[in-house]
Amino acid sequence: MNSQELKQDFESARIRHVHFKSRLRSFLFGNGGDEELLRDPELCSLGQWITSQLRGSGPYAHLPEARRFDQEHVRMHREASRLIDLYQAGRADEALTGFGPLQELADEMVGLLQTMEAKLRTEA
Repeated sequence: MNSQELKQDFESARIRHVHFKSRLRSFLFGNGGDEELLRDPELCSLGQWITSQLRGSGPYAHLPEARRFDQEHVRMHREASRLIDLYQAGRADEALTGFGPLQELADEMVGLLQTMEAKLRTEA
């Protein structure tokens, strides 16, 4: 994979990540959405990218950060489920307050993506 393809692939992952956060925030503001995609880490588009790129024989699976990123992704969905449960229990303010810590986790995940991309650029 050349440098441009690598850049595009990781940019795609970042966009998928931002899209998830946007969908969750929208849900917590009462705009609905596909709850299952927010709860299940295997169904969201970033989860599908992880499955193809970071697991098994995926091109980035050899990186130690790949496993950690996968684990943090699952953790993010667990937290999203908790926030959805709060929202559905009529505790919307509490759910929205919980978005702050989730954002910190999201930022850590972006850092892992950047680290992986940088390592792969030096390998190339």
